[in-house]
Order: sequence, then C-alpha cells, then structure tokens
Amino acid sequence: MGLNELLAGLAVRAAHVLVIEPPGQWSTRVELDHQMLRRGWRRAWTPADADVLAVCGVPGPELAELVDLIWEQMPGPRVRTSISSPDAVASALRSAADLLLDTPRHRADAQDRLQEPQLSDDPNGMDHGDLDHGEHDGTSPEEHPGMRNPGQDKMEHDQTDHENHDGHGGHGGMDMAPAGIPLAQAGEDRDGLEMDVLQLPLGPVLPFWPAGLVLRCSLQGDVVVDAEAAVIDNGGYGTPEQAKRPGPMPVSAAVRCDNALALLALAGADDAAARARHARDTLLQGEQDAAQDAVERLYRTVRKSRLLRWSLRSVLPLTSADLERHGLPSRCLGDAHDRLLWSLDVIRAETRNEEPVEPIDGGVVPWAIVPHLVTGLEVASVRLAVASLDLVPFPAVQETRHV
Repeated sequence: MGLNELLAGLAVRAAHVLVIEPPGQWSTRVELDHQMLRRGWRRAWTPADADVLAVCGVPGPELAELVDLIWEQMPGPRVRTSISSPDAVASALRSAADLLLDTPRHRADAQDRLQEPQLSDDPNGMDHGDLDHGEHDGTSPEEHPGMRNPGQDKMEHDQTDHENHDGHGGHGGMDMAPAGIPLAQAGEDRDGLEMDVLQLPLGPVLPFWPAGLVLRCSLQGDVVVDAEAAVIDNGGYGTPEQAKRPGPMPVSAAVRCDNALALLALAGADDAAARARHARDTLLQGEQDAAQDAVERLYRTVRKSRLLRWSLRSVLPLTSADLERHGLPSRCLGDAHDRLLWSLDVIRAETRNEEPVEPIDGGVVPWAIVPHLVTGLEVASVRLAVASLDLVPFPAVQETRHV
C-alpha cells in the first residue's frame, strides 16, 4: 500500500457528511446520524468542510436546484449519495466510503468540474451559492437583485448604475454585487432615520435546522427587523392531495430528544448533545430500561451545567402576555433554558409512563409564528431561538394557521 492510499484510508475513517433533509424525511436523517456515529463520521457544517453530500429521500425541484449548487461548492475528493429510506442508509454509506477511495474518479472529477461555483441562469431564481440561502420564491430580479446571474449584472450595469446612482429606491449598487452576493439597501430604522437593510435567508439547508423551513430575515446591523417564513417545495409534496397523506410521525419522546440535540449542539454543549443523541437512538430502538437511563443521564448533565444555563439564559424570553398574543402553548413560557428543561422533564415522564411534574400544555408551535418571535433578536441568537421552540417535523404542522 502506497502513502497516498494509506492517507486516503485514514481520511475516510473521519469523513465529514453534509446532510440534506427534505421535509418528511426525519426517520431517514436520524438513521443516517446513527450510522455515521457508528463509522466515526461527523456532520459537516458547510460545503467547504464536507467530503460526502448525503440527500435523504427525493428533494423537490427547488431543493434539487439548491443541492446541485451546493455540490459545486464542495472541494474534491467528494462523493454524492441519495438515500431513499432508513433501510438504505448503511449500504449508501458503504458505497460512499468506497467511492472516496477511488482516486482516478476524483482526478477525473477535478479535471471536468467547473473552476468556480456558478449562479443560477434563471433570473427569477435564488442564488444558492451560500449554505444559508433558502428557496426560490418566484420574486422578480428587481426585488432580489443580489440573486441574479452575474452576466446580467455586467450587461445591465450601464443602464442601472446611472438610474440608481443616488441609492434611494433603486438597486443599482446591488446589481453590481460581487459574485451575486446581495449587498445592503436603504431602509428606515425605528428612529425614522435611514439605515442599511440586508436580506439574509436562513435555511433550508443548515445543520440542526427544521427541515424545509426558510426564514427570510431583514437585518439592520445585527438585529432582525422583519422576517418571513416559508416551506420549500410545499413541504416535499407534489400535489395538495399528496400533502394530505403525510407519513407516520416518529415517537414523540424521540422527536423531543432530537430537538434537544439540535439546541445543545448549536449551544456548543458537545457532551450533552452526545447524550441527547444516545437517548434518541435508544428510544427509537424500543429499549425501555436503556432509554430511561440515557434520558436520566441527559437530564442530570443539562441541569448541572452552569455554562449551558448561562449560554441559553435570555435567549428568546417569552412572557405570559407573549404567549397569549401569539397563541403559543404554555410550555413556551420562559427562555431557551426553561423550554429545554420542560422538554427533558416531559421526556423523562414519557419513558416512565408518568405524568410530568408540572402538567403543562404541550401544543404545537405553528411555523408561521416563528417570524414574529425572531423579530427584534440579534441574528447570532436566531438559530438558538428557533431550536428552543421544539418544533414538530413538517408533516404534523401542515394544517396550522397562517398569520
């Protein structure tokens, strides 16, 4: 075995996987997490950090376009795999490991691929060049000029630059944005003064983010002043009739453990996140005694962590008046740490077939409420805030009210 083969084998043992979860593919993604852990593979946070691009299920047209553009961002050696169901996860990862060791294939890929990631040729499409970018929303290029084809920007520069030179009401500066990255435009702040406003879409492809959710945020400085929510590809269902027949939901306690895992991972609590992952997997395997023990260890770890308490305190604090105004269940009362403890208390009770210590309404948080809750937050805390809401995977919230 040569040095190259030896190094490649060592690298494959610690491969990073960028996971793309379309709505309705919760079970497949969870099984993928479990199989990755068994192999010693880890989740990638960005395309630049990924060796494997794993797509759970079949993405819709909007998400498929985003997958293709993310694939172009990944450095070689790289492997792309589609996983149709939880049963197909193990074989898909074995094939991915074999392909990572196929050196001639990667050399050919490096010669054939484009030297730079290309933006969408569709002037009405969204630039998916960044992992945070969301779905195509059908808006005109004048509304989202930073999402245009760079060739159009160059050809139309002479026409738009002079027309919008004063920067008020026009978007000539954004048409000149480098590599299609949207620049800030003018807008009024709370004092009635003019201040730059930057449009920042979050989702649908982000680690530890609700599958399919696209949150379009308007930022002044680092504060979210406005937001809109949407679900990419209509939740992954081709027709309204198909949307009425979602698949069965996973065990409630396992879903809550998975949501707690997302919050803990985003907060940087790696040890607690690992315990949450173990508790989720044991719950799904139906090992009652092991699940009780795993949940109890997770609960004690979270309760004892002063650093975690300090990190999550004051993240999206909600009062009784806030709950009444937005129609939220009482379990949302308090801050992110309070909601995490409530969720763990419910999980403990469910694994013991007991009633929670404090009987609290466990209703679903409508996804349409999320933009109202994150408005006014600093952008750095938005993902923690969303993770703390314990959102149910999309098939269970399709018929929630819209605002």
